[in-house]
Amino acid sequence: MRLTHRISVAALAAGLTLGLTACSAAPTDTAGTQPAATQSASIGADATEHNAADTEFAQMMIVHHQGAIEMAELAVAKASTNGVRSLGERIAAAQGPEIDVMSGWLDTWGQAQPADAEMDAMGHDGMDMGGLDQAQVMTELSGLSGTDFDQRFLERMIEHHEGAITMAEATKAEAVNADLIRFAGKVIDDQTSEITEMRNLLRSL
Repeated sequence: MRLTHRISVAALAAGLTLGLTACSAAPTDTAGTQPAATQSASIGADATEHNAADTEFAQMMIVHHQGAIEMAELAVAKASTNGVRSLGERIAAAQGPEIDVMSGWLDTWGQAQPADAEMDAMGHDGMDMGGLDQAQVMTELSGLSGTDFDQRFLERMIEHHEGAITMAEATKAEAVNADLIRFAGKVIDDQTSEITEMRNLLRSL
């Protein structure tokens, strides 16, 4: 059963944007009195602004998040420790709504969703885990149980998160949509924190 909590794309996008830019303010007639840094960080100047890097990141990160959710839900079902099970629940709960946000961006931009895009034509840096693709990792994890499962899940999810960080860092340098760039920064921050948590969990097994 999917563990994600479905909420509207519009509501989530608004909340995500506000959360990422707590110090920002929308442009007003008094914008000239705002500090330059605040003006440059203002939200939503053009929600349709995007380039190829924005589109590819959204398409690829949707697929990447779907893989993380698949692994996380397996952890909820198979993990032998509460820490790994709780991590799986949190990953699934967080990344499902983020998929909705990215899908909404693609719709707004008139771009294809991942199922309709030519995915083989895109770069795949960050999409594998130790040389294995998603299907191979799921087969590997499905064949394990107990502490062996917990250890391998954490190792593979660390690799998965490292791949997301690689994708997000590259996108921040090339994308033009302000909300997506802020989101890429959030991916880096969130998944770096979770990598630290997973390494601590590995040491405790």
